[in-house]
Amino acid sequence: MPKYPLMQNEGETLQAMSGRPLSQVTLDGLDDLSIADVQISPATLRAQAAIAHEAGFRQLATNLTRAAELTAVPNDELLRMYELLRPQRANHAELLALADTLEQCYQAAENARMVREAAKVYQARRLLKRE
Repeated sequence: MPKYPLMQNEGETLQAMSGRPLSQVTLDGLDDLSIADVQISPATLRAQAAIAHEAGFRQLATNLTRAAELTAVPNDELLRMYELLRPQRANHAELLALADTLEQCYQAAENARMVREAAKVYQARRLLKRE
């Protein structure tokens, strides 16, 4: 179980997306940092999720787990997915296809589950694209 606060207790074991240990991501080293050095890694998000879950913040833990999954999705694909999830932008089949993509291409099972749930809610509330 990771210990909170992560930077103080897990800074040597957790890494940024670049692979640099979190303990080396500091303002003093700003000139040596790249964009990937300041991007959060899925492992760090999962560590935060574990801490939140243990503290009883289950919804926050689930959100952090979904965020960890989404680090594998390219930004342009994330924007496309976001657009599909807006009301009346996708039909039921398109939302289910999005869920399948999340699950099969990106191993994002929690996000896929949420999109499938959204598809049901959108259908019930008539928020699907009109054809």
